[in-house]
Amino acid sequence: QVQLVESGGGLVQAGDSLRLSCAASGRTFSTYTMGWFRQAPGKEREFVACIHWGGVSTNYASSVKGRFTISRDNAKNTLYLQMNSLKPEDTAVYSCAASSVPFSGTQYAHNYGYWGQGTQVTVSS
Repeated sequence: QVQLVESGGGLVQAGDSLRLSCAASGRTFSTYTMGWFRQAPGKEREFVACIHWGGVSTNYASSVKGRFTISRDNAKNTLYLQMNSLKPEDTAVYSCAASSVPFSGTQYAHNYGYWGQGTQVTVSS
């Protein structure tokens, strides 16, 4: 079992950068594939990025590819999302999640069993 707490959200202008963090409790963080999802007001939750438990593979939504970078530090039990060139359409609540499903399936929210409470990212134009 793992508990997740996000931080790093805030209000920024278009073109700015933010780095989100997700601190995990428990000894098994390094065994989980980790993902970031986001949900904007009035919209469904959408996949942003995920990373293999060992950090050897990543996957990104097409809308963020080239601008966002997911990474993890298993020694610190922490997941990161570096967000560059932010756009107003990136405005959403960002949540991290942990999955024990094989990496190939981890762009789907239903494959994640553990979720953080989310952190708000607001990008003004």
